[in-house]
Amino acid sequence: MQVDELTEPERVLWEAFPRGEPVDLSGGDDDFDSTNAWGPDRTVRAEVISALLLGAQDNEPGHVAAVRLTGARITGTLNLGHAHVNVPLALTACQLTDAPHLYWAQLRSVHFMRCRLPGLVASGARIDGHLWLEGSHIYGGVWLDSCRITGILNLTGAHLSHPTGDAPLLADRLIVDNNVYCDQGFTVEGEVRLPGAQVGGQLIFRGARLRNPKGQALYASRLSVSANVFCDGGFSAEGEIRLRGARIGGYLSLVGATVSHPGRTALNCDDLSIETDIYCSDGFRADGAVSLSGARVGGLLSLRGGRMKNPSGVALSLQRLQAEEVLLRPAEPIAGAVDMRYARIKLLRDDPLSWAPRYTLDGLTYDTIDPPLTAGQRLKWLDRDTDGYVPQPYERLADTYRTLGHDAERRAVLLAKQRRRRTTQTIPPRVWGYIQDWTVGYGYRPFLAGAWLVALLAFGTVIFQHHPAITEPGHNTRFNPFLYTLDLLLPVGSLGQEGEFAPAGVYLWIADALVTAGFLLGLTVAAGATRVLSRD
Repeated sequence: MQVDELTEPERVLWEAFPRGEPVDLSGGDDDFDSTNAWGPDRTVRAEVISALLLGAQDNEPGHVAAVRLTGARITGTLNLGHAHVNVPLALTACQLTDAPHLYWAQLRSVHFMRCRLPGLVASGARIDGHLWLEGSHIYGGVWLDSCRITGILNLTGAHLSHPTGDAPLLADRLIVDNNVYCDQGFTVEGEVRLPGAQVGGQLIFRGARLRNPKGQALYASRLSVSANVFCDGGFSAEGEIRLRGARIGGYLSLVGATVSHPGRTALNCDDLSIETDIYCSDGFRADGAVSLSGARVGGLLSLRGGRMKNPSGVALSLQRLQAEEVLLRPAEPIAGAVDMRYARIKLLRDDPLSWAPRYTLDGLTYDTIDPPLTAGQRLKWLDRDTDGYVPQPYERLADTYRTLGHDAERRAVLLAKQRRRRTTQTIPPRVWGYIQDWTVGYGYRPFLAGAWLVALLAFGTVIFQHHPAITEPGHNTRFNPFLYTLDLLLPVGSLGQEGEFAPAGVYLWIADALVTAGFLLGLTVAAGATRVLSRD
C-alpha cells in the first residue's frame, strides 16, 4: 500500500501507529443512526488497518505499536484470516460495514468496544490477551468456535442477534484461560452456544437477557468452568438453559433469575458436576421443568424462596441426584410433580407448607430429614407418591425415625406401610391383613393382643358362670370359669379345665368361637412378632 494513496484520516492513523497513539475521529459523536455524521473525514478502509497490523509500517523504538481508533466508519472486510499479528487492535465506537475475518489467526489483544458490526468470524483464532466486545451491537453472529483466548472474553453490555436464524454467539469448544463476562445488559436474540467450552476463571451472566423461546437460550452441554457461574442479578432467559454434563469448580448462582420455557424444560442441569453449591433461590422463577437428574452437588442445593411451575408434568426432577444437602423450601408449593427417585441426599430439609401435590419417591435415600415431624405428618408426604404403594420410601422414613430414637413413630410408619400394601392385594390376603391389623396392628401394636385377650377372658368368665357338664363322672376337678376360658383361648398347652368339662347348646358354640379366636390371635401374634423381629 502506498502512503500517498491514503486519505487524511487514514494518514493520521498511519502516523500514529508506530507509537500506539490513539486516533479519535468521532468529534464526540457516537450516534450510529446519524448518516450525516459518518462522512469521508471519519472513514477508514479496512485494508489500511490490515496493512498496519501485518507490518506495513515499522515500529518506533521505545514504543509499543498499536491500532487504536475511535469513532470511525470502517469500510470493506478486515481480513486477518491465518495471519500472525503481534500488535494490539482496539476499535472504539466504530461502525464496520463488513464482518471482520479473524479465523485461525494468531493475535494480540483485540478490542471492539461500543462498535456496530455485522458479525465477527474468529473460528480457531488464538488471542494472546483479551477479546473485548463490551457494549457492541453485533447483528450477524459471533463465531468463536475452537477459539483460544489467554486473557478475558468480555461481552458486557453487548447486543447480539442473527436475523438469518443461526446462533448469534457460536462458541463451541471455546477455551478462555480467565473470566468470561456476559453481564450488565448483555442481550441476545437467539441461541448462545457454549458446548464443550472451557473457562479457566468465572463465567458471568449477571443481569443478562437471553431470548430464544423456540429452542435453547443457552446451550452449554459439557461446559467446563474452573470457578463460579453467575446467572443472577436479574438474569432472564426465554428458552431452555442447557448445562447438561457441565463441570463447575465453584458454585452456580441463579439467585433471583427467571427462566421460561412453558410446557418444556426451562433449566436442564442433568449430569451436572459441581464442586460446591447451587442456588435456585431467593426469587428464582421457572416456568417449565427444572431438571437436575444425575447431578452431583458437592455441597448445598438451595431452592429456598424459589417458584417453579410445570403443571402438566414434572416441575422439578432430582432423579439420581447426589448432594450433601438439599434445601427444598420454595416460596410456594411447586406447581407440578417432583421426581426424587433414587436421589442420594445426606440432609434433606423441606417444609410441609410448600410440599408439591405430587411426588415420586422410590429409591430416595437420606441420612437425616429436617424437620422430622410426626409420623402422621410425614405419612401425608408419602401419600403424595404417584407410584402408589412402593415399600422403600416407608422403610427409609422408618429407619430415619429409628436413628433419631423415635421408636413409636417408626412403628407407625411401618404399620402405615402394611395398610398401604393391603390395598394392592387380592381378597384372601387382604382379609388376613385386616385380621392382623385389628388384632395386633401387624405386630407393631402388641398391646392390642393383650386388649383382645383381656376382653375375651372377661367375656368367657361371665358367660361360663355355670360350669358345663363334667365329661367323666367321678373326677373332682373344680370348675373355674376364668381358667376354663383361658384354657379355651390358649392354642397350645392345657390348664386341666377344657378336657374336664363339656359345654352344650349355645355354650358349645361360644366355646368353639373362643378356641377359634385364640387360634387366630396366636397366629397373628406369631406373624407380627416374626415381621418385627425380621426388621429389627
